[in-house]
Amino acid sequence: MNLSPKDLKQVVVFQNATDAELQLILKNSIIRSIEENEFFFFQGDSAEYLYILVTGQAKLMQSNPSGQQVNLRTLHPWQMFGALGAVRAEAIYPATAQALEDSSALAIESGFLHKLLETSPKISFDLMTLMTSYIQEMQARYRELATERVEQRVANALIRLAGQSGIRAEKEAGIELSFSRQDVAEMTGTTLYTVSRLLSDWERKGFIKTGREKIKILKPHDLVRIAEGLEK
Repeated sequence: MNLSPKDLKQVVVFQNATDAELQLILKNSIIRSIEENEFFFFQGDSAEYLYILVTGQAKLMQSNPSGQQVNLRTLHPWQMFGALGAVRAEAIYPATAQALEDSSALAIESGFLHKLLETSPKISFDLMTLMTSYIQEMQARYRELATERVEQRVANALIRLAGQSGIRAEKEAGIELSFSRQDVAEMTGTTLYTVSRLLSDWERKGFIKTGREKIKILKPHDLVRIAEGLEK
């Protein structure tokens, strides 16, 4: 797979980088291709590489002390992940990155990028901006877990997924999501049983339609009302 500086311009952190800087990044990186359900890295591993997803989909998930997994973020092409090693020496990955389908990513050695940031203020600033947005997103997620009822959290997750990766159905109305009930449970810090009960109830009401690892949102406005706590 041959990538060009133009390809890397699709990455938020590299939008203001020069072609010379992007060429240098490509020269000091490798492509890693992994199969569905395999892992780019595990929580607790040494953060030796920063990754940019090139093809496929992946998820970042974190395990709590009791062993329960929480899906922190779903990744799509040209999104950066595992960036902690680029900003802090001898860092470890705080989460696990797993492919949701056959995927490939550009792996950039953290030590190299750390040195590049010292001489590239635009890249450094854009990376800091991205990390800040991730922190704000995580704060919002944890606030949901701490303060919202489970039905609000599940509705919020479906709405967020629709905005990030939803596909409008061609033959009939609705927004299709390629996620299983277990995926939604991990995103919302609840159990598969609870998610299945809620989705079955919403399907009876005509809000959604479910299938094998598929969820189709038919009435997004009703989910927004649930997310905002307007429906008991």
